[in-house]
Amino acid sequence: MHDPVGATAHATGSRLVLALAGLTAGLVIAIALSLMVGTETVAPSRILAGLSGECDREATALLLHYRLPRTAIAIVVGIALGTAGALMQAYTRNPLADPGILGVNAGAVLGVTIAIATGVSLSVTTLAVPALIGAAFATVAVLLLASTGRGPATPIRMTLAGVALGAVLSGIATAMRLYDPSTFERHRSWAAGSVAGRQLDELTGIALLVLTGAVLALLLLRPLNAVALGDDVAASLGVNTRRTRTLTIIAVTLLVGAATAIAGPISFLGLMVPHICRLLAGNDHTRIVPLSMLVAPLVLVLADTIARVIIPLRETPVGIVTAFVGAPVLIWLVSGRRTNTQ
Repeated sequence: MHDPVGATAHATGSRLVLALAGLTAGLVIAIALSLMVGTETVAPSRILAGLSGECDREATALLLHYRLPRTAIAIVVGIALGTAGALMQAYTRNPLADPGILGVNAGAVLGVTIAIATGVSLSVTTLAVPALIGAAFATVAVLLLASTGRGPATPIRMTLAGVALGAVLSGIATAMRLYDPSTFERHRSWAAGSVAGRQLDELTGIALLVLTGAVLALLLLRPLNAVALGDDVAASLGVNTRRTRTLTIIAVTLLVGAATAIAGPISFLGLMVPHICRLLAGNDHTRIVPLSMLVAPLVLVLADTIARVIIPLRETPVGIVTAFVGAPVLIWLVSGRRTNTQ
């Protein structure tokens, strides 16, 4: 007897396997392009020789001290922001949620701005703590603002609270930079969102924070699926909603704070990627979140490669490229009425 449910599940599973294979191959190709493309094109044979130290010094220095670190950082930052975006959309039951729209990026930026204004160095290690504190503050503040007054913290209320709080925090950070020119100068290269100019040794602590946040995200997959059905349904299924929300906040704080500390604010990546994953895997968060960990670094590595060549002989911060791509996606989501914010 024909089983339509089983056939549908089998088709979905096959499509997911093909998607994983294609995305993995795409990420490998994107990494190769990232190592090859720039103001100077490096042939694949020189890449292999340079990575093994058998090539000329110029190519080896270019690969090991510039392109390889920024590619690795783009991968880690992509994982962090893609995972954070997927978690926030599941947590708020709002497909328009992402760290930028809900003010988390703005909180991390304000934390870093305050640190820079007080004389803290621009090293990743010293910026990580204020970025984490700022991200945590913004996340908790949005939840508290959305919960005040009558009724629960609905997705639309959280979005409005996030946009309002993000505007306030961004305004404070901007005022601080304008008031103190030295802060503005030190902050300028970081604030546009870029994965360039860092070294691999600066990635160690950040990668550990991202790994911790990603592991928490994977542990929260099934509880978040239940929470997406509503708190009452989740509670009836035995899910501790308060613990799930608390751990989600911790995971998002670690992911966004770490990514912002090393790369600055990169917008819209956490918004775009989960929607791409939904097209591939449906609305199951046990698939969306892991896929986001693969799609986001692919998108960010490609965006960073484009940023190097879009203006001849000059580099564009990758945050500007993701904004140019992400803004039309947001417009498409709203105009197509593909959101559910009630």
